[in-house]
Amino acid sequence: MRTVTETANVATNTWVERAAKVLPGGVSSNVRLPVRDQVFARGAGPRLYDLDGKDYIDYLLGQGPAFMGHGHPAVNAAVSAAVADGMVYGAQHPLEITATEKLLEAIGWADMARLGVSGSESDHGALRLARGATGRRLVVRFAGLYHGWYDSVLMAWDGNSGGVASAGQYPDQLADWLVLPFNDLAAAQQLFAERGDEIAAVILEPMVCNSGALVPVDGFLQGLRDLCTANGTVLIFDEVITGFRLARGGAAERFGVTPDLGVYGKALAGGWPVSALAGKQELMEQLGTGRINHSGTFNASVMAAAAVDATMDWLAENNPYPALEAWGTRLMTGLAEVGARLGANLHIQGLPMAFHVSFANDAAPATDNVSLGELDLARYTAFAGDLADAGIWAAARGIWYVSVTHGEQELTDTLARFEQALSVELARR
Repeated sequence: MRTVTETANVATNTWVERAAKVLPGGVSSNVRLPVRDQVFARGAGPRLYDLDGKDYIDYLLGQGPAFMGHGHPAVNAAVSAAVADGMVYGAQHPLEITATEKLLEAIGWADMARLGVSGSESDHGALRLARGATGRRLVVRFAGLYHGWYDSVLMAWDGNSGGVASAGQYPDQLADWLVLPFNDLAAAQQLFAERGDEIAAVILEPMVCNSGALVPVDGFLQGLRDLCTANGTVLIFDEVITGFRLARGGAAERFGVTPDLGVYGKALAGGWPVSALAGKQELMEQLGTGRINHSGTFNASVMAAAAVDATMDWLAENNPYPALEAWGTRLMTGLAEVGARLGANLHIQGLPMAFHVSFANDAAPATDNVSLGELDLARYTAFAGDLADAGIWAAARGIWYVSVTHGEQELTDTLARFEQALSVELARR
C-alpha cells in the first residue's frame, strides 16, 4: 500500500502520525500493518470514504464481516433499539434465545449453539470441547489454514509443514497438531489408519478463504466426514468466513457435508463483533454440565444478540444468494476480460462471493498451500497498492469478498478502476 510520505492527504498524515504514538505499529491488529497509512472516515453500503472524501469500492469488507455492506440500517436499528435497555445482564435475555433459534434454523444441521465475541475464541472453544468429549489430544489441521491467533493454534504459512508464527510461541505449544495438505484425502486416510484412535478432531475451513480461495475437490469433505465417523473423531468446520457467505447455511449447505461442530463469525451479525459455536446436542450439552468450561462476560450480549437476530431475519426474508452468485460471476468474468485485453497473466479462482486474484503463467487452480504458493503472490501484494490508488479496497493477500450491496454502478466502476490500476502495474514492469 501507499506509504505516508507518498500520500498528499495532510489530514490522513496527521492521523497516521497520532496513531503511531499510541498504537503499536500504528494499528490495533497486526493484520492491518500493511495498511497502517490508511485512515477511513466512514463506510456506506459497498463503499468506504477516506478523510479526503475519496471513495473506494470495498472488497475487503473489514476482513469479511460487512457481508451486508457498511452500516446496514435494519441491523443497526435493531441494535440501537435493544441496547437502550442495557448491554450485559449477567444472565439470559429473550434476544439471546431468539437469535440462537434463528441461527440454528438457518444452518439447519446443528441442535444447539452459543454466541461469543471472536472467531479465535469460538475456534478455541470447539477444540476444547472436542478434546474434552473424546478424551484425546491430537487434532488434524491443514497447512496454510488459519484458526485464530492463540499460542496453541497460530501456525506459520509454510509449505505443507507449519511451525510457530510468532515470537512468544514455542514449538511444544503446537505439538498436538497433525498437519496435512488441503484436498489430500489419501494423506488423511493414511494418517487415520495409523493413529485414528488418538485423533480428537479434524478442523478446517471447508473452503479456504483466509489464504487463497481453495475450493474442496470432489469427495474431500465427505471423505473426511466418513473418516471422523468411523474413528469417533469430531469434525469441525471453521466457517468464520464461509458461514452465511457461501449460502445461508454456509459451506455445509453448499457442499452438502455436515460437521459435528461449526464455528461462525464475520457475516453472522451484519458487521457486529459476534461469533458462534454450534453443534450436535450430545457434544454441546457437555458445556452445559460444566464439565467442559466455556465462558465469556460478553457472550450473547444484548448488542450481539440483536445483531444476529436482525441479520438472520434479513437473510431469511430477502434470500440474497442467487443475485450475489450472478453478480460475483459477472465481476470475476469482467476482471478476467480486462486482464486478457491488457495482456496480463491474471489468475482468478474461487466462488463468486469469495474469490482470489493473483498473477500466474499456469491457469490451473491452486488446490493446496503449496500450489497457492507457486502463484506470483508478491506481485499481487504490490498491485494492491495500485488498486487502492485507483479506488478499489482489496486485501493484499488476494482475496476479494463481495457484499449483497454491490450493484451495477459498483460493477461498472470496479472494472474501469481495475483497468486503470492494471495499466499502471504493467507500465511499471
